[in-house]
Amino acid sequence: MSMSNHPKAYGTAAIAVAFMAGVLLTLGFKDFYPDLERRYQRRRGQPPNSSDSRPGSTYLPPVKLEDHTRSARQSMVGLPTPQIPEGVEGIIGNTPLFKIKSLSEATDCTILAKAEFLNGAGGSPKDRVALNMIAMAEEEGLLTPGRGDTIYEGTVGSTGISLATLARAKGYKAYICMPNDQSTEKSDLLHHLGAEVERVTPAPITSTEHFVNLARTRAKEHTASSKDESKGFFADQFESNANYQVHFQTTGPEIWQQTGGQLDAFVAGAGTGGTISGISLFLKHEMGMWGDLKVVLADPEGSGLYNKVKHGVMFSNTEKEGTRRRQQVDSIVEGIGINRLTENFEAGRELIDDAVKVTDLQAMQMARWLVEKDGIFVGSSSAVNCVAALATAMKMPKGSRIVTILCDSGTRHLSKFWKKVGELGLKEEHDQTDLLKLLGIKDER
Repeated sequence: MSMSNHPKAYGTAAIAVAFMAGVLLTLGFKDFYPDLERRYQRRRGQPPNSSDSRPGSTYLPPVKLEDHTRSARQSMVGLPTPQIPEGVEGIIGNTPLFKIKSLSEATDCTILAKAEFLNGAGGSPKDRVALNMIAMAEEEGLLTPGRGDTIYEGTVGSTGISLATLARAKGYKAYICMPNDQSTEKSDLLHHLGAEVERVTPAPITSTEHFVNLARTRAKEHTASSKDESKGFFADQFESNANYQVHFQTTGPEIWQQTGGQLDAFVAGAGTGGTISGISLFLKHEMGMWGDLKVVLADPEGSGLYNKVKHGVMFSNTEKEGTRRRQQVDSIVEGIGINRLTENFEAGRELIDDAVKVTDLQAMQMARWLVEKDGIFVGSSSAVNCVAALATAMKMPKGSRIVTILCDSGTRHLSKFWKKVGELGLKEEHDQTDLLKLLGIKDER
């Protein structure tokens, strides 16, 4: 078939050939253009254009590759080697301090939170306590790694979780006694951590069946009946000096450093009392902030510590201290609040300037507020601390700096505290913008 018989096809081919010829001509001419331009400029007496960076030919010199990794390594010689934490115990402490924006805006103060839920073992300030109790017991020969020793403790959850985690990391077993009214996720977590858990009916501290007394008994029974060399060690977080001392040695100095010593109030709850005592002792005694720092106790419903701080007695002005038999704390809040004086609380009690009583409803409202306004999901004791920090701010000059503690995540309080939040309808979105009105807190400035 002849192309001349098909004019349309012939025309298309001619266009294609012309296009390719134009491309080839352009590619060839571009190498000669810079030389022609320079000749033209010389004929007219103009200096060549020095800014013209186009090459005179298509030849490019080979690219020289240089190895900068060796020089980079050499430049680091002499610099200190970064410290890598060793084991899970190495990522305890040095938790961040951050501003809670919504609370600060509501009070015209700066409310700062120490994120103790970011401790690396059990995710609470009890990591510090557990590690120090184990360390002191090892120094005293009460615990020996690899001997089969078991750590016994009576706890509502957080200390047990920290002890169970660190026990495994350091070559021990853990046996935890806890009230059976605590959230089930705590005991489930303890089981997963390899601890043996004994849940008991709540009883007064005067009873041998109280969870703390029972843990002490189990430790003695272990040592007495052991067929090998293993021993039972009762950690005794409520009375052990290792508790408040570790907060004096670590948490207090961290707060001082992170604030640059610029804080006007410290607010915290008390379960054992170790946190508030240790930090207060460091800030007031060690750093001399006697008249410059206000220490405030955050206390939930059912606890007697508020009355002890405010009125000098545990329950009321007419009841003799220590004689009333009752359940430990009548509150949905876990982890803080108690109706007896511990060695740890007594260590710093005289340094506490004021106390705030927080209701269960206020704690639940605050917990929900923090989720909606700040994206902060915490447990019941942290919510109590934040309510008390807010109330403290409303008694202080505008611009004051208040530091409090966020103890643990809300994930440990789903089956009890956060379930109750849902039952009350507090999880529903609302347009409430006045936090002080929501919580019933007055501006006393």
